Amino acid sequence: MTALESETPLSAPLDVGFDYTRSVGPVLGRFVNALRERRIVGVRGSDGRVHVPPVEYDPVTAEALTEFVDVADEGTVQSWSWVAEPLAGQPIQRPFAWALITLDGAHTALLHAVDAGSPDAVRTGMRVRARWADEPVGHIRDIAYFVSTESPPPDPAPTPPPPPVATREEGAPVSTIVTPIHLGYEHSASPEESRYLRGLAEGRLLGQRCPACGKVYIPPRGACPTDGVPTTDEVELPDTGIVTTFCIVNVPFLGQRITPPYVAAYILLDGADIAFLHLVLGCAASEVRMGMRVRAAWRPREEWSTTLENIAHFEPTGEPDAPYESFAHHL
Repeated sequence: MTALESETPLSAPLDVGFDYTRSVGPVLGRFVNALRERRIVGVRGSDGRVHVPPVEYDPVTAEALTEFVDVADEGTVQSWSWVAEPLAGQPIQRPFAWALITLDGAHTALLHAVDAGSPDAVRTGMRVRARWADEPVGHIRDIAYFVSTESPPPDPAPTPPPPPVATREEGAPVSTIVTPIHLGYEHSASPEESRYLRGLAEGRLLGQRCPACGKVYIPPRGACPTDGVPTTDEVELPDTGIVTTFCIVNVPFLGQRITPPYVAAYILLDGADIAFLHLVLGCAASEVRMGMRVRAAWRPREEWSTTLENIAHFEPTGEPDAPYESFAHHL
């Protein structure tokens, strides 16, 4: 067993999230504004079927649809799946069922949550009724969840607060909705990546070389994309390299840590055969160019951990630019 194989791979929880913001347009706008009034609206197609939620174009003719129809807030479960351990942000924070529900007056099913208490209490064909949010805002979550009409409703389920809706004048129609999107999971690095990350904690840049073609990959890969053979040879690389391609960021966005303009660039370290993305600072954004020689600017050692963020950015070395021919095949 090699030293690489004997080390425990690193892992860490990751949470990827953003607020998805979209304009609703005239069709979904009619739907969400009706929800704010505790009404459910569908749209009638050329074949007479009523679609809920409403669709903008006819599935049969592809023509724009404009005949809106109110439907009931009661319906029938067509199929369902039990959620034993709800995730943060889901409609109900205790075990519940996701269900496809055909509302009375509709011909297509709406996906929503059913608060049924236990999986034995939900079935295909059961009748359910919408439980409306206390303060509707013009969002699908104005329907908090559905409950059975055939048995006494359970105690009200604790529900998360409604998502924010874009700012509007009081009483004005909802034209934009905001939906938080989050994905949390445990990421496990490969043995090669783990060695690379542990090397960063020591101020070292470790890549892997393909024994067949000799290409050096950093961050390392377990197998060479060119030859498909394991990259078994570890290579320590310097913290100097060149800019191959770059982008000047001029547009501000939520969560941005650096004031624009600044440069995000692909850095090809000396001795490597693949570039990685990082920041280039230490000069005006307009001065960054292809072939520019750069060096890593490391954070204070006491801030180091197993992450590429140990390098705050790259900055120019002042050396002559690399000729285009030297990196043309790395673009």
